[in-house]
Amino acid sequence: MRRTIVLLACVATVLAGAGEARATNECRGLMVCVPVAGPWVIVPATRHVQYQVVCPRSYIIGGLDAELSHRAIDVTFPGRLGSPVNPGITTSTYAVFDGFYTGVTRQVTSFRPHIGCIPASGGGGNPPAMISLRPAVFPPGRPLVRTVNAVAGRTTRGAQGCARNERLVGASHAVGFYTQTAPASTVATSVSVRRSVRGGRVSVVVGADVSLRVRAVVQVHALCAGTGR
Repeated sequence: MRRTIVLLACVATVLAGAGEARATNECRGLMVCVPVAGPWVIVPATRHVQYQVVCPRSYIIGGLDAELSHRAIDVTFPGRLGSPVNPGITTSTYAVFDGFYTGVTRQVTSFRPHIGCIPASGGGGNPPAMISLRPAVFPPGRPLVRTVNAVAGRTTRGAQGCARNERLVGASHAVGFYTQTAPASTVATSVSVRRSVRGGRVSVVVGADVSLRVRAVVQVHALCAGTGR
């Protein structure tokens, strides 16, 4: 009898612990959905950071979510313009998450982006062509991204530029760690990045400490505008 009581107590403890873990909702309400998780993205204390997550081929984004290491992080994503608002128009094959730390105390924080991908044939399409009322119009800028792997004890480089008929209007970078939980400050600070813009290209020099033991990446973002796409 005593063994049964102890066993039931252990089961209750396990279930209670499982209830505390937060399940992400990127696939909630979607009949067919492939969840894709990004790394833990470091959020600088003085600026926002952007990170792009991409669906598998022939899929588009039907849902989004994020995990935060701190309540003071604000995470949004810029939806594409178009009508009606739905997958295939507002979202495409990728999403760029925008994270910003709103707290007062300087500290290392991070977020992990999640997307739920659905078959492209089941979501939206191109909006109908509209008659232009102006002699010349330009679409909103689009981000072009390159990912650079951080290698322990080494310096790596990467660059991303715009197409010939486009103009660079913004540049940023993000550091991500593929860890099960939010990385500790010692891990988060093990990768350093120097970014520069020259000749319409965004370049980064990535340095990683010899102590780095997890997969770490740096995304280079070039925001391009002026194309007639």
